[in-house]
Amino acid sequence: MSRSTYRVSCANLQLCSNAANTSYSHSETAAASSVSLLQKEKELDRISALPGQPKVAFSQFSGYVTVNQEHGRALFYWLTEASSLPEKKPLVLWLNGGPGCSSVAYGASEEIGPFRINITASSLFLNKYSWNREANLLFLESPAGVGFSYTNTSSDLKNSGDKRTAQDALIFLLRWMSRFPGYKYREFYIAGESYAGHYVPQLAKIIVDYNKKHSNSIINLKGFIHQFVTTLHGKYPDFLVGNAVTDNYYDSIGTVTYWWTHSMISDQTYKSILNHCNFSADKATKPCDDAVYYAMNREFGDIDQYSIYAPTCTTTLSDNNNTNIIKHMRLKNSLLRRRVSGYDPCTESYAEKYYNRKDVQKAMHANTTGSIPYKWTACSDVLIKNWKDSENSVLPTYKFLISAGLRIWVFSGDTDSVVPVTATRFSLSHLNLTIKTRWYPWYSGGQVGGWTEVYKGLTFATVRGAGHEVPLFQPKRAFVLFKSFLAGKELPKS
Repeated sequence: MSRSTYRVSCANLQLCSNAANTSYSHSETAAASSVSLLQKEKELDRISALPGQPKVAFSQFSGYVTVNQEHGRALFYWLTEASSLPEKKPLVLWLNGGPGCSSVAYGASEEIGPFRINITASSLFLNKYSWNREANLLFLESPAGVGFSYTNTSSDLKNSGDKRTAQDALIFLLRWMSRFPGYKYREFYIAGESYAGHYVPQLAKIIVDYNKKHSNSIINLKGFIHQFVTTLHGKYPDFLVGNAVTDNYYDSIGTVTYWWTHSMISDQTYKSILNHCNFSADKATKPCDDAVYYAMNREFGDIDQYSIYAPTCTTTLSDNNNTNIIKHMRLKNSLLRRRVSGYDPCTESYAEKYYNRKDVQKAMHANTTGSIPYKWTACSDVLIKNWKDSENSVLPTYKFLISAGLRIWVFSGDTDSVVPVTATRFSLSHLNLTIKTRWYPWYSGGQVGGWTEVYKGLTFATVRGAGHEVPLFQPKRAFVLFKSFLAGKELPKS
């Protein structure tokens, strides 16, 4: 699959460490040769221009990094450097969730990336509020089987889970930074949404653990920012998580509460779910299943469950009956894990048309041998149906990362019924954090952008009028949020 025969793999993290820190036991000549090969790899990954792309001044790179040589497992990335002073700005890794959904499809093409795809998938146009105005953006399709990322071992696709996804992502970062040494020791953050509420803190934790064992680690994690999702459905970097899944029990209670308080379900159905569903149980009873099924299929109506006040898109792709372009999200608790399929994703259909174009794949150095045995899709049915390990709660991981001193921001769009703000607030309340700045409205463009509360070790913010993909529905407000996060400043009060 790779364009170059030189694809260094890491059989274990120690080998990655040795390679990433260039601690070679070979001669200086051999070391120089390795550096030369890595530099060649970087230049081979350079994107001159994407088909239909407007002219831009920033550099782009994309390609593969092998994370497991034995299995032939390789992850696809797309780097869009900052539009100004890229050498001085931080690196931000963006992860989408699912599990099994593409950061190229969503993060890069619908949310925070510099380009948007037009309705005919024939050209791109600029995103005014791209986050690469403030940072170098690294989009990773993870795990293998998502988007252009692949494995030569078919069983990998049916054995993916939280643990291996985090391990492969760490190996990817170590190998990628060897190819892009300018980002070694650079201020580094992780961002994501939805099931990345697992990916982001789990990757942050494995980086923290790795850095404790390697005093000269190249990954300078400072924090993370993301949605707070706990169930299936950041010298350290910070992380930001949007509409994240974090705890099965609290997510489920919070989700049903959101449905009822937003008049999506009747009083009778609300009481029925509460009476019949044990949100702490691993398996649902039939009465619970029936109550949830009735709510979702008889009472919701044809709404966009990812943004309940937004109009639905009626455009469909006749060749796949919408099966491959539906956002795949399992509702939080095993009792509520029916896939939400009410979302009619026009923007995803544009992405699927564009990234399946041969000229686009050639420009991005993707699927270069043409041997990936399936079309590029926004989400992988195989991965989401066969996900093996998923922590019931990542709240203990949050506590660990708060104690590690990372900058942690959690945000929620307030019109998302899939990973709703109520679920996030229930989960956060059980961290029992000390309040530093009490709840207040924050502003963007003279309007209330949402509400926020600052705790010791964590900032929580809502984004008014935003659905599941916050930067898609409220790009300016999301950009203000991101700028404040990077600056380490509270959200504006006016």
